[in-house]
Amino acid sequence: QVQLVESGGGLVQPGGSLRLSCAASGSIFSRNAMGWYRQAPGKEREWVASITTYGLTNYADSVKGRFTISRDNAKNTVYLQMNSLQPEDTAVYYCRANNAMGNFWGQGTQVTVSS
Repeated sequence: QVQLVESGGGLVQPGGSLRLSCAASGSIFSRNAMGWYRQAPGKEREWVASITTYGLTNYADSVKGRFTISRDNAKNTVYLQMNSLQPEDTAVYYCRANNAMGNFWGQGTQVTVSS
């Protein structure tokens, strides 16, 4: 079992930045591949970014060049730095951990981009 708690969401103006954090517990963090997903109102949840246990990263085309995923295994935390935010980035952002036991999700954090 992995418990995940996201934080760092909020209201930001277009062009602004936010950094999301996801703190993990209940397993050896370094053995988890981690990812960020988001779900906008009325839409399905979509993948945003992921980072492997080796630190390799991958991004959805919609966020490539604006978002950066990183992890700190000493702090059991994965981050999502979001720059140049746009209204279409408005969503609930979820953290996901993947290991040999399966997939685990956090409760989500709201990001609203609006002037």
